[in-house]
Amino acid sequence: MALTDTAIRNAKPTEKSVKLSDGGGLYLLLNPNGSRWWRLDYRFDGKRKTLSMGVYPDVTLKDARARRDEARKLLAVDVDPGENRKALKAAKKDRATNSFEVIAREWYAKFSPTWSESHGDRTIRRFERDIFPWLGDKPIAEISPPRLLETVRRIEQRGALETAHRALSNCGQVFRYAIATGRAQRDISADLQGALPPVKANHFAAVTDPQQVAELLRAMDCYSGSLIVRYALRLAPLVFVRPGELRKAEWADVDLDAAEWRYIVTKTNTPHIVPLSKQAVEILTDLQALTGGGRYLFPGARTNGRPMSDNAILAAFRRMGIPKEEMTGHGFRAMARTILDEVLGYRPDIIEHQLAHSVKDPNGRAYNRTAHLAERRKMMQEWSDYLDNLKEGAQIIPLHTAA
Repeated sequence: MALTDTAIRNAKPTEKSVKLSDGGGLYLLLNPNGSRWWRLDYRFDGKRKTLSMGVYPDVTLKDARARRDEARKLLAVDVDPGENRKALKAAKKDRATNSFEVIAREWYAKFSPTWSESHGDRTIRRFERDIFPWLGDKPIAEISPPRLLETVRRIEQRGALETAHRALSNCGQVFRYAIATGRAQRDISADLQGALPPVKANHFAAVTDPQQVAELLRAMDCYSGSLIVRYALRLAPLVFVRPGELRKAEWADVDLDAAEWRYIVTKTNTPHIVPLSKQAVEILTDLQALTGGGRYLFPGARTNGRPMSDNAILAAFRRMGIPKEEMTGHGFRAMARTILDEVLGYRPDIIEHQLAHSVKDPNGRAYNRTAHLAERRKMMQEWSDYLDNLKEGAQIIPLHTAA
């Protein structure tokens, strides 16, 4: 006789477990403690077996019958439902362990400590925004080249071709890591070489014409946004370091008495010295009263424990109506490199030293950080004076006085 919900609810526990049969091998096991477990008895290869079907009332009578019917369908095609369940659980665990997202985050955790903070942040955001929603839960060994291409083309289609190339490259790194850890056979991203249109060379935008530089400096002086960003805008052209080095500058590295800023170059992991002109020292002295009690010269807007956003300078340019095609934070380096050479006449190797580029002596050895420091100090002061004169509208005559 088949069970009913009423009969199940009215059944009372006894001193021993009682089986309430429903037919087809399905029964409810009523235990002395009141728990009610669905069970299915069946035979496979001549052996009697029992399969747990869940707990009542979490699994209703209707649900238990449906599970029984699914199990009997497997038996009809010579599949053991108990072994099938184990295989499905193992496959699910395997999918979770070997999914693209799990492996990508494992790769990121292993290698990101060696990267700059901004590079690490951009990389993981790229995965979270553009890759994981479509590939994250897929077993990495089952992802096909067309599926990967479809994913990165979504990035291309929104006009971010360079990001699409970077995302494809990052995916290739994850596949190679999966190969090294025994979870993939090959890097399928290699099959997609040439599948995306090439990225046109795009140098950092910069203003290098003296008249345009003068207009830019005046515009920056009129910036009315954040005071900290305004100080950063005033200092940036005087020191022309990489944007990340400027925004992460720490007071512990600045010696105003010696008029020097010493830090480790992020790109090459080498020491570097920036001689500070009188104008730079004046800016930093004022800034010290504002942020000198913390770690960073230019702390973030929300907390002093982090530097300002890597987008702060760009956002300031946009606010001033200066398009990205005209000037970027990195553009101050190109500005200084061009004008110091073509207008002020400084030797290229002196300029390259100050840009923290790799420069070698006649014997092929890399110069140390103090190389040409006296000439660089003179150059940095002359550069600041030159910019002041440009801003004030004075007529600038090329000096060509090689230092």
